[in-house]
Amino acid sequence: MFFFRIFMMALRSLTIHPLRTILATLGVIIGVAAVVAAMAILQGMSARIETGFASMGSNKIFISPNIERRSGRMVGNFESLKLDDAAALPKECPAVRIVMPQITNSALVKFLSKNTTASILGTTPDYTEINSHKVAEGEFISDTHIQGASSVAVLGYKVKRELFGGRPALDERIKINGTLGARTFTVIGVMEEKGNVAFTDVDQQVIIPITTAMDKLWGLKSVQMIMAEASTPADSDIEQAKEQIKKVLRQRHKIRAGQQDDFQVQAQKEFVQQFATFQTIIGIVLGSIAGISLAVGGIGIMNIMLVAVTERTREIGVRMAMGAQRGDVLQQFLVEASIVSFLGGALGVLVGWGLATTIENLTRVFETITTAWAITMALIMATSVGIISGIYPAWKASRLDPVEALRYE
Repeated sequence: MFFFRIFMMALRSLTIHPLRTILATLGVIIGVAAVVAAMAILQGMSARIETGFASMGSNKIFISPNIERRSGRMVGNFESLKLDDAAALPKECPAVRIVMPQITNSALVKFLSKNTTASILGTTPDYTEINSHKVAEGEFISDTHIQGASSVAVLGYKVKRELFGGRPALDERIKINGTLGARTFTVIGVMEEKGNVAFTDVDQQVIIPITTAMDKLWGLKSVQMIMAEASTPADSDIEQAKEQIKKVLRQRHKIRAGQQDDFQVQAQKEFVQQFATFQTIIGIVLGSIAGISLAVGGIGIMNIMLVAVTERTREIGVRMAMGAQRGDVLQQFLVEASIVSFLGGALGVLVGWGLATTIENLTRVFETITTAWAITMALIMATSVGIISGIYPAWKASRLDPVEALRYE
């Protein structure tokens, strides 16, 4: 009952100057909103990427040119991987079950008067198996298409919808703009709707034979990446497959002992670990920015509480003259500071949730996730800032001399 009375007195004193109270909490509102929105975006992005990696399976291995950044420039052998390398790996590496070379580039895709920008994936027939992505209509590219560098295309779900709407797409002709000019492709299939796989929206891509992509669209002599799949998801088998791949590629590329590889081999779990590290760094950066806003908010709360002590000096003297102890005055001002920061935190949660939802609706990239843990932590941080900021003003109020306080005008 005693604490409830102090709470009501503190709330009543804050409502006397509502605008000043809101302005004092502005920093807390911004800080908490930043925490909630950032955590919602980070959680949504993490969930999307984790789901994408999980849909690929855990035994994937990625082989790419060994490119490094030195003095701000990308250096390395960009053309170290060939189609022949991909063809040799399943034959010479017993621990490798299947291999898929690929080339990816963004290009404009046209059908009559409609057009869309899509990711053009040049690959092999093993794509469907290694990515667990099936054809919904028609057929997928075949070895015959690869050998003849045929101008055929399989559309992703979104690309088909954007270019053709509800009408059939099979046997229709589309145009894809490459660096060698626009080329006409015949649609032979449409993929099932799948969503995101790792960092790629596979529904927004057009799949063509890798030989066609290399020879007729971009004039390339090498592949960008080779995706392999170990025989089992066991860590030992994945490591064995990696070692076999390195050994075969070093032999094929004539790399001598002691020389650096012109390629890099990474298991899928290594990408997941790298992303976890990246996520932690981003979380620290965003948390630091939010912390600065909360610190500014704490200064605002301390300022308003010091003003309140000055304005209510006579009131404090009257309370002490009527028998109030210094601890009672200290508690009242600490409760007031806590209420200000908690209300600011609650408003910040609403603003942060609204901001995250707005970003989700505008970008349509991934779903934001506002967790109870993030809300709880934000409110605890806001309340803590209020208590810390209110300690000095509360102590100053409790140390006033009752006689001098009653004389104050």
